[in-house]
Amino acid sequence: MEEGATTTLENIEQAALAEFLDKGFQGASLRQIVKNAGVTTGAFYGYFSSKEALFASIVEPHAAALMGRFMEAQLSFAELPETEQPAHVGKESGAYLTWMVDYICQHREPVKLLLCGAEGTSYENFVHNMVEVEVEATLEYIEVLRRAGQEVPPLDRSLCHIIASGMFNSIFEVVVHDMPHDQALRDVQQLRAFYTGGWERLFELSFG
Repeated sequence: MEEGATTTLENIEQAALAEFLDKGFQGASLRQIVKNAGVTTGAFYGYFSSKEALFASIVEPHAAALMGRFMEAQLSFAELPETEQPAHVGKESGAYLTWMVDYICQHREPVKLLLCGAEGTSYENFVHNMVEVEVEATLEYIEVLRRAGQEVPPLDRSLCHIIASGMFNSIFEVVVHDMPHDQALRDVQQLRAFYTGGWERLFELSFG
């Protein structure tokens, strides 16, 4: 791509990021984005087919990174022999949360857009999708414990969803409130300890 084309593309994406962050996807004006980028409407459509395509170009790399690393942690745990899983509870997820805080703090604006400004796009259920993955993993782990002879009290899927939803939405408060890295990491680590303690009480066993 020629240097001039790269500059035009960057100008469009920078103007779009500011407009989307200010007004969200639905409230953002494509006309204003084009104006602020200093390009014509025709030039804009030379790069993007729609406002949503522009939005996706900004958030997709970060959605893919966050979800991809999350799924990697889930699969890494699920692929362990069932006899080894109890000893590893929290290790993979703890490493992911540390990575996630680092990633968020390095890419604050596009991640904030993904989490807070995506209503009306295919990304509006991003957090919900993470919650659903977590719920499935939790229910499967409960069955692992039962197959190992642990007497785990009945836990409804609805409760697992409420807990997972509360956890993820709490974690992403670091994005909503633009927390400094050190504070974000400390808060998330303490939040993880809080939820771990809660699960220990529900499961009536120690995770070690």
